[in-house]
Amino acid sequence: MKYLGYYNGKYGEADEMTIPMNDRVCYFGDGVYDATYSRNYKIFALDEHVDRIFNSAALLKIEIAQTKDEMKAILNEMVSKMDTGSNFVYWQVTRGTGRRNHVFPTDGSKANLWIYISPKDIVDTYKKIKLITLEDTRFLHCNIKTLNLIPSVMASQKALEAGCDETVLHRGDRVTECAHSNVHILKDGMFVTAPTDHLILPGIARAHLIKACKKLGIAVDETPFTLEEMMNADEVIVSSSGSLCLAAEEIDGKKVGGKAPELLRSIQDEVLREFNEETK
Repeated sequence: MKYLGYYNGKYGEADEMTIPMNDRVCYFGDGVYDATYSRNYKIFALDEHVDRIFNSAALLKIEIAQTKDEMKAILNEMVSKMDTGSNFVYWQVTRGTGRRNHVFPTDGSKANLWIYISPKDIVDTYKKIKLITLEDTRFLHCNIKTLNLIPSVMASQKALEAGCDETVLHRGDRVTECAHSNVHILKDGMFVTAPTDHLILPGIARAHLIKACKKLGIAVDETPFTLEEMMNADEVIVSSSGSLCLAAEEIDGKKVGGKAPELLRSIQDEVLREFNEETK
C-alpha cells in the first residue's frame, strides 16, 4: 500500500479510512501522538517513541488500550504492508469515543489508536536551513506531545510565508524550541540545549544528539540560552525525528553559524551513522 491508515484494528488506504464523528479528537483534540521514520522496513528509535507516547498519555490520564509491546507489534506490522521501506510513521491515541462532553467519558469506552504511514525519506542532514523567531504563546505543557497543535501550525505557516524552513520560539529572551523541532547551539566547542522542563518537548532526536556528542567527547550543557546567545553561536542546530541534525544559516534574515563546520559535521556524521546502522 502507498498511504496506509489504521483505526482500532481496521486498516486500508488512508484516503478510504473513516472514523466516528464522536471520537474526542474531533471536538477537543483530546489525545497524544508520536512520529518517527522507517528505513528498510525498520522503525528508528521505536522503543523511545513508544515510551514517550505512553508518558504523554499518562500525563493526560489517557489509558492506552495496548501494552507497549502490542503497540510496537502493530506499528511494525503496518510498516511491513507498505510498498516502500522508507516511510514517515505517525500514530496517535485519543481518549475515546462518546457524545460531546468536556469531562472524560464514563461509559467505559477505550482509547482509540490511529496510525498513518506514508512513503518518505528523512531530510538531507547536511542541507542548510533558514529560520524565523516568534514569541512562544503556546500553553505551559509543551512536554506533552498533544494533538492541540494550532499554535505550532500558525508558527509553521509564518515561517513558510517568510520563505523559511522553521520557527524558533522564545518566551521573553529565553529560547524554548521550534514549531515542530528542538533547537540547540554550539558555542566554544560545547553543545548547548534547553533542559527538558515543561517548556519543551523531550525530543528523541535531541537525546540522540546528546548521545552522539558524548561519544565524540563534546561537552553537553543542558541549560537555557537566550536569543542573543543563539544569534552569536558558532552553530545553530535544529533537530527532529525526520531531520536529525540540520544547521541554520539564517535567522530573521541575519546570517548565523558557520563558525564550527568541522565540529558540526562530526555530529551530523555520527547521528546519521546511528540512523543508518539501526535501520540497515
